[in-house]
Amino acid sequence: MKSATQRQHFEEPAGIFGRFRTRQNELARALQSNFYYSFLFLPEDKRAAIMNIYAFCREVDDAVDVINSPEEISQNPFSALNEWRKELDACYGGRPTRSVTRRLAQSLEKFPMPKAYFEELISGCEMDLVKSRYQTFDDLYLYCYRVASVIGLMCIEVFTYTNPDTREFAVNLGIALQLTNILRDLREDGERGRIYLPQDELRRFGYHEDELLSGSITPAFRKLMRFQCNRAAEYFERARNSLPSEDRRTMAAAITMARIYYGLLKKIERRDYDVFSQRIRLHRPVRFSIAFTEWAKTRILRLDSH
Repeated sequence: MKSATQRQHFEEPAGIFGRFRTRQNELARALQSNFYYSFLFLPEDKRAAIMNIYAFCREVDDAVDVINSPEEISQNPFSALNEWRKELDACYGGRPTRSVTRRLAQSLEKFPMPKAYFEELISGCEMDLVKSRYQTFDDLYLYCYRVASVIGLMCIEVFTYTNPDTREFAVNLGIALQLTNILRDLREDGERGRIYLPQDELRRFGYHEDELLSGSITPAFRKLMRFQCNRAAEYFERARNSLPSEDRRTMAAAITMARIYYGLLKKIERRDYDVFSQRIRLHRPVRFSIAFTEWAKTRILRLDSH
């Protein structure tokens, strides 16, 4: 789930998704997030499919955000998500009733993918209704898988791949991206009463959650953050090592995302783990340069293959 600040600035998604609008031309103008640069050089049909997938994900995420607002707090917290489950059934049954699912259904005709991916995403958003703390990393891993890795699994169906091991790449990368999101967004999530860092690890490093919620940077906090950053870096490395060489060319958008987020992770480290005083981000020219470089690499690979 994303903070109100992230929604205002139209940053990343859900687990790792941003506020995708219903019209693709609006998205192209408004989208100044990391996703914009990742998908910038995709062919039009694939870019449209990605936008339609994320539009659905955004609607589900927003449903939870509305539920969490004071005016909705007395209502059944699961009713909106259950409505989206029904709409997902309708979408896969060939009878979508909403504009977002009608567009999604059109994309699924060209880029089919398991319905279970979307069901997992809904379950991940549902976790934000019932959990504001995670006791262990195993608990957090499930959340990251549902709100980020499954989106990666959806995306690679659009990007296309030949080796089934590419699914492992998508899962590992999703975990890496979401862990980076969590570290970057400690302040924003804390303002909403959410702490995603595992509770047992807070205790291990002697850092109390009250200190986190007040933005206190102590030696214990820096040790905790170093540990968290190393874990995220490990998942970036797992992703890199699990990408089959034959599918690298079609995964340029995913690799772009990996490089941008790894850059964010390194910037957190260079800031000595101060994620409270200002939001960590890469400048737009840097993100564009990464995207263009990866696109150019795919052109070279395509030429070499001929």
